[in-house]
Amino acid sequence: MSEQTITVTQFKSGQHAKPKTRGTLRALGLGRIGKSNTLPDRPEIRGMIARVPHLVRVETEVSE
Repeated sequence: MSEQTITVTQFKSGQHAKPKTRGTLRALGLGRIGKSNTLPDRPEIRGMIARVPHLVRVETEVSE
């Protein structure tokens, strides 16, 4: 069984964003420009990414 993962990279600062947006970045394991995190491709993760699309880049990977 192969599980898909998502690599999320922050490319813009969340410093001037609303507190909920900063909290979402922290929940994704980000917090600084250039920081990346690999997460499982699940609906709750996709929902968090949908809140901050202007701050992150997403790459989808399939690991076997």
